[in-house]
Amino acid sequence: MKSALCDRLGIEFPLFAFTHCRDVVAAVTNAGGMGILGAVNHTPESLEIELNWIDEHVNGKPYGVDLLIPNKLVGKDDELTAADFEARVPPEHRNYVKDLLEKNGIDASDLWDNTADAKYGDNYRADSLTEVMDVAFAHPIKMMVNALGVPPEYMLSQAHARDILVGALTGAKEHAIKHAEAGVDVLVTSGTEAGGHCGEVSTMVLIPEVVEAMEAYPNVSVLAAGGIATGRQMAACMAMGAAGAWTGSVWLTTAEAETIPTVKAKMLAAGSRNTVRSRSRTGKPTRQLQSTWTDAWHADGAPDPLPMPLQGLVTRPAMAKIDKLAEGGHQGAQDLATYFVGQAVGLMNVEQSARSVVYDFMEDYATAVERLSATVAE
Repeated sequence: MKSALCDRLGIEFPLFAFTHCRDVVAAVTNAGGMGILGAVNHTPESLEIELNWIDEHVNGKPYGVDLLIPNKLVGKDDELTAADFEARVPPEHRNYVKDLLEKNGIDASDLWDNTADAKYGDNYRADSLTEVMDVAFAHPIKMMVNALGVPPEYMLSQAHARDILVGALTGAKEHAIKHAEAGVDVLVTSGTEAGGHCGEVSTMVLIPEVVEAMEAYPNVSVLAAGGIATGRQMAACMAMGAAGAWTGSVWLTTAEAETIPTVKAKMLAAGSRNTVRSRSRTGKPTRQLQSTWTDAWHADGAPDPLPMPLQGLVTRPAMAKIDKLAEGGHQGAQDLATYFVGQAVGLMNVEQSARSVVYDFMEDYATAVERLSATVAE
């Protein structure tokens, strides 16, 4: 494909795959796109293992790393201990989760026994993630992305010193301008259809709005994200001025994905209306698969979710237990089980390999471009 961004990164096709699964990263990169490993939950040691594996399986082809360092975070500028974080969680929220699980036949008496063993919130702080970033910089990555907010100065300076592009999630035109002024190279411009953290503006509106705003920043590339699961959607976004597509949800139902079978089966059966935008998991709005869990947090009398990272203190142990029991066949846990996914879930109806998804994108994209070209009079 003729693309300035492809030339900058050394890839064949501007399809970017965000995933927590190293197998998907390697498969997409080897098929001509670019895999991006979500590294927010990794320690320096575990990330080193993952990136070594990827290096061994991509034969020098380009890939990237994604972190989550929000600009707004409870305790962001304070040295809080695990006990400090714990003290900020109202009993009401723990009791609500405990009651919800018990109503679905799950023993919740031990949910938070180990919460104080680690200082939760470190994985969202730039100072705590410096070592993680340094591990990534020691590998031949071609892009580093911050998934929530303007990338910290350390990420920008160290990446640019190594000729690594820096990306940032963008949910509004004003975000795009802040990122561009900070020195970001690639805007992951994500509409509300997206899975995970997302804003309120649709992809169809947001892409041309950001592309127009970036006319004053010609060196900044705009990637379209949010609800994209086919090559024809990718072609439509590129017709609006995007330089490529950033995708996440579509890889969750691939054969290689880390998605637990219970949730994968739910996704394959879901329609585009079976997702909900909710603060119930992280404290910030995320789109996820609708389930008994999400219904409960939107019910009358439910407590207002806590700000990040406090909501995660409440929900992460619960979701881990739900997933484990769901895989053992526990019906209540299967009803509660959910995961981050976008409205494109309605287009994700067949489990297939990540490589075949890339090839389907390429073929569908080419067909869409031919169809569009046929509408132009010679």
